[in-house]
Amino acid sequence: MTQSLSILGSTGSIGRQTLEVAEQLSVRVAALTAGSNVERMAEQCRKFRPSLAVMATEQAADALRARIADLPIRVRSGMDGLIEAAELDEADTVVTAVVGMVGLRPTLAAIAKKKRIALANKETLVCAGELVVDAAEKYGLDNYQAHAPFPSYVLDPDHPDFNDALIVMLRKTIMGCDSIGCRNLVVHPFFLGYEQQLDPEKEWEINVDRYSRLIPEAKKYGVTINLENMFMAKRGKIYAACCSDITTACRYVDTLNGIAGGKQFGFCLHTGHLLLVGLDVKNAMIELGDRITAFHVHDNDGAHDQHLAPYMGVLDWNRFVEGLKAIGYNKTMSFETFNIWNVMDEEIAPKMMKFIAECGRTFARRAEA
Repeated sequence: MTQSLSILGSTGSIGRQTLEVAEQLSVRVAALTAGSNVERMAEQCRKFRPSLAVMATEQAADALRARIADLPIRVRSGMDGLIEAAELDEADTVVTAVVGMVGLRPTLAAIAKKKRIALANKETLVCAGELVVDAAEKYGLDNYQAHAPFPSYVLDPDHPDFNDALIVMLRKTIMGCDSIGCRNLVVHPFFLGYEQQLDPEKEWEINVDRYSRLIPEAKKYGVTINLENMFMAKRGKIYAACCSDITTACRYVDTLNGIAGGKQFGFCLHTGHLLLVGLDVKNAMIELGDRITAFHVHDNDGAHDQHLAPYMGVLDWNRFVEGLKAIGYNKTMSFETFNIWNVMDEEIAPKMMKFIAECGRTFARRAEA
């Protein structure tokens, strides 16, 4: 899961919504950037206390410095500032929500730093998708799957248009996938936390309605939408959440494909979430079968969503390989193991990346044997 954000375009609609979500999920905001709205940026700086704030012009930056002089926040300006925010070491995810082609260079900079990118700036891909694809190839990044922004739905009677905006954002994400040759989009199904749980049938109704509305774009751009198994927590205890019950997950995929009239939906099996709710990885894979079109592969201690490398936690990787073999999976495995950069010495972490790659090759070889 994202630990820290750089938000490029924080004073706009998507930027403000991202901040609301970050606040709800207690995600740290490391950097904020804006155009000329000094007043709103100053308010955001006081609330979220980023390390870095960037304005479009030096004049606006000077005005912001005067408003937040009492805060330990670095203020920069222009494209250099945007790139600095995109490359910021303490942020693992960059949300690109600036308007127009100004988002291209920061996005390329974030790719070079191997950041997770949440792209809400379609111009970067629609007008310069080839450059983004070339950069991904240069740095050895695979565009097999992308992750949709989340949440995809909220219960907020004070903002009735919020969910319509989220649908628009998801549709743009599907367009973005096509622009970079990515054919699998992973989405988090909607669910509420432990205290606000909905009736299962109501939750089902909302999810089927939301994702069926994406079918026209998914068909048009040739993108498969992959639901993911989730979990929730209360006072240190892990509980099942939407799609963590594998039978229900199968029902979601089959129902949505029935509505689509073809295989437009698949499943992204998240090994870490599966472990947290105490399910056997091989049995889950066999039940899902060819509905699995993507993986989020990582390990944990069975109690925390740690996103560790294989064999650093307690998942049974022999059972994982047996599951791969049982379903004949021969597609890409995506390792969501970003947390090694937080728990490993910076000199050792690159070696761990090679270890993770070797794990993937070993799993594939043994599954094919």
